[in-house]
Amino acid sequence: MSAAHSDRPNLSKQEALLLKVCGMRETDNIQDLVQLQPEWMGFIFFPKSARYAGEVLTTETIKHIPATVKKVGVFVNEQYETILEKVNSYSLNAVQLHGEESPALCRTLSSAGNLTVIKAFSVDDAFDFKKLSSYEETCHYYLFDTKGKQYGGNGTTFNWDILANYTGKTPFFLSGGLDLEHAAAIKNLNLPLLKGLDINSCFELRPGLKDITKVKTFIEKIRS
Repeated sequence: MSAAHSDRPNLSKQEALLLKVCGMRETDNIQDLVQLQPEWMGFIFFPKSARYAGEVLTTETIKHIPATVKKVGVFVNEQYETILEKVNSYSLNAVQLHGEESPALCRTLSSAGNLTVIKAFSVDDAFDFKKLSSYEETCHYYLFDTKGKQYGGNGTTFNWDILANYTGKTPFFLSGGLDLEHAAAIKNLNLPLLKGLDINSCFELRPGLKDITKVKTFIEKIRS
């Protein structure tokens, strides 16, 4: 078993879906979200993103996030050294690679201590899941997001039916325009390797600021 999969989660279908709330950066908003106890919280370190955290997020804010909430840094085609610098500066537990990062980079990061690695892929109706074969055993999770003009945060869903074509072994997060209206359909999905949900733009008051009441309602719907 590779280092990437040494702490792979139990794949029991009864296991509750993990929730990752991405695009966080403002101290009060982060503290309010912590009260809802999401399993993961994402911070975007891609300067071209409208939710770029690098100039707003402070290390002091990070210190007050409890260990029960995993801190995820989101990167797009970034250098290994820069990723590790952010991991150390912000005490990140995980990294999400949202560009065209190689299997080799995923494997190297997976071997960097206790770092969880998520590799994101932009999906549309023509997506070929065979391209994922070279990423098997290199990261802990995949994240399937909607293919759009931006690297994430496009606010639209893709056709979830195509996930039936995924025959890999790596568990994954579902992303891409998830909103309150999708809660019931998500709960009815029969996808054993679906382990988590990633929400972002549809739960915002403005880029980088989440509507905590709406997030709370979504959590209640998903966990009921």
